[in-house]
Amino acid sequence: MKSKLAVIVLAISSMGWGLTWLPIKYLNEMGLDSLHLTLIAFASGALLFSPWLFKQYGYWKSSIGVMLMVALAGGIANAAFQTAIAHGEVIRVMILFYMLPVWSVLGGRIFLKEKIDRMRMIAVVLSLAGAAIILDVKNTSWHGISYIDVLAILSGMGLAATNILFRFTQNIPVLSKVAVMFMGCTVLIGISLSLTSETKNLPESQMAISLAVLYGAVWLATITTGTQWAVTQMEAGRSAIIIVMELVVAVVSSAIILSADLGANEIIGGFMVLGAALIEGSRDESGQQEVKVAA
Repeated sequence: MKSKLAVIVLAISSMGWGLTWLPIKYLNEMGLDSLHLTLIAFASGALLFSPWLFKQYGYWKSSIGVMLMVALAGGIANAAFQTAIAHGEVIRVMILFYMLPVWSVLGGRIFLKEKIDRMRMIAVVLSLAGAAIILDVKNTSWHGISYIDVLAILSGMGLAATNILFRFTQNIPVLSKVAVMFMGCTVLIGISLSLTSETKNLPESQMAISLAVLYGAVWLATITTGTQWAVTQMEAGRSAIIIVMELVVAVVSSAIILSADLGANEIIGGFMVLGAALIEGSRDESGQQEVKVAA
């Protein structure tokens, strides 16, 4: 029953991630660029979760090294993705980021000894193929590898590593790990901003900054907590496949709200990703190995 609840929570949280383009687009139009928005949002989330981090100190004081790894992996996942999106070709970045199921399945096998059976491989192939069709890989420019491409790949690897670490450390409360994840992103996106000369100044409107704070402390805090709680309840490969649903939600919601037509590639690819998520979401995990928790 808990496994099914985790699937539902992860699916809903992934839908929330797929809809984040709405507040981002709105706040961009108010003059708040993506990097400043990310810094404000994650700093707000870090402040929100910090009381739990200190309150739950007894649970993680002997695992500070692991917590630093969570901060680094979570920070890389979010900061690298936002920086790549802000300065790169969006479709190209999304394609490289959505290699996530590959990193998660491999990482789950190597670090958590998770089984890769035939159905899991079918789901991974369906998920990746569906994402590639939605993003129209065939017509994407692939001239050379840039630092933006490296950031996009790193973001997917970072998220896979974060999910594996969350599942590996089930003795540490989720809210403490989410807190250091937000802190890690705040620090790394701050470094990214300090090294970038192309970002705009903060808008004069306090409304935009206030909404960015709410976006981080309410929206991102809720869907991040939901996602990270759910990934601790299921195999890393399984959770990564379900997470790709956010791509479908992003494409369909933008088509509906912006009155754009869905192409055949988006419809076919969407059904493939949903099919992969259904394959994994409907499976019984009763036969899985127990995951070791950090000491």
